[in-house]
Amino acid sequence: MTDGAHLGNAAWLKDGAVARLLALLDRDGEEARVVGGAVRNALMRLPVDETDVATTAVPEEVVRRAEAAGFKAIPTGIEHGTVTVVIDGRPFEVTTLREDVETYGRKARVAFGRDWKADAERRDFTINALSASADGKVYDFVGGFADIAAHRVRFIGDPEKRIAEDYLRILRFFRFHAHFGEGAPDPAGLLACIRARAGLGTLSRERVRMELLKLFIAARATPTLVVMVECGLLGMALGGVPYIASFENMVKVEAAASAHPDAVRRLGALNVQVTEDAERLAQRLRLSNAESERLAALDRWWRVSPAAGEQAAHALLYHLGPQSFTDRVLLAWSRSAAGAANNAWRDLASLPRRWTAPVFPLKAADFTRRGVVVGPGLGAAMRAAKAAWIEADFPTDGAAIDAIAEQAAQQTMASD
Repeated sequence: MTDGAHLGNAAWLKDGAVARLLALLDRDGEEARVVGGAVRNALMRLPVDETDVATTAVPEEVVRRAEAAGFKAIPTGIEHGTVTVVIDGRPFEVTTLREDVETYGRKARVAFGRDWKADAERRDFTINALSASADGKVYDFVGGFADIAAHRVRFIGDPEKRIAEDYLRILRFFRFHAHFGEGAPDPAGLLACIRARAGLGTLSRERVRMELLKLFIAARATPTLVVMVECGLLGMALGGVPYIASFENMVKVEAAASAHPDAVRRLGALNVQVTEDAERLAQRLRLSNAESERLAALDRWWRVSPAAGEQAAHALLYHLGPQSFTDRVLLAWSRSAAGAANNAWRDLASLPRRWTAPVFPLKAADFTRRGVVVGPGLGAAMRAAKAAWIEADFPTDGAAIDAIAEQAAQQTMASD
């Protein structure tokens, strides 16, 4: 075991719900530690978002102690030793130490135990196998601390064996490298991923989606995706041709437009040219309805240009709404000849912050009092008026609106 690492007086560990949970489980003959990503992020001076706990206490004892303390205990994966404990509305996954007695794909038959080293050795990557006690002392049985210092993502033990236990670890290898690694991926891990790439076809679409969307917003997403393309892995996951240059340009224009990194938008840059691409991705990755609609709205991105003028931009924003407008503009910008420093594109992208489309000011009564009969003609008159109002760049003064209504009413009655 590596000694010497310490979290110091980390506030997230010493105070609040985490400290209360550890105090509850780390007594009366049982031991509890924070494990995994929270320890890794703390050592790398990154935000600690989720905190998982491992304990020697069996699941039933975890539930008993939690409920006795007034906390909610949910048996989310109790057959594998996992109980979710909710403290002050915040959920914590608490898992009993275990060893995989038998593994077959993602499934495993486990035995509960008290061996922290054995528990660490069954995890995926060394940087995810660290644990920390309530006093901040870090325990490292697999060389994770050295790999954190080297910014290296490395499988624990035999990479091929780790991957065979769960083929999703292929994508996790690249995702963690994109977030935490530097330089080229670990050679042994990369080779094992290439050899096992056929296993990607056995994974559920939801799990693939989750890993890819997390990878796309990583700090080193582009060089990692380049490696995946060179190894033939990214095309297998997406089912289409990846456009790496478009992806990298999207990263740049998002920053230029002060837009937050967005996984769905970057997916569109990476793999959507036409509507059929959006439809394929929606099915292949089982995207949510909202995600699918955003990709579909990227259609006709090639028609977007600052040269079209302010009125055309207003009309596009009115029809698409702020989210899809931003997506389409940034995609068009990322595939244009202009660079990320182009002021015209930056102004176009900022339009939703500068202008809010007004509500169409005319109602059915505005046309019936002008003689339009209720029926198909009324709908036609309202559609014609709205089109004219948009073309006139959304006037708000009464005289202009009355003129639009009058012209649409007269044209409709003349055609009846």
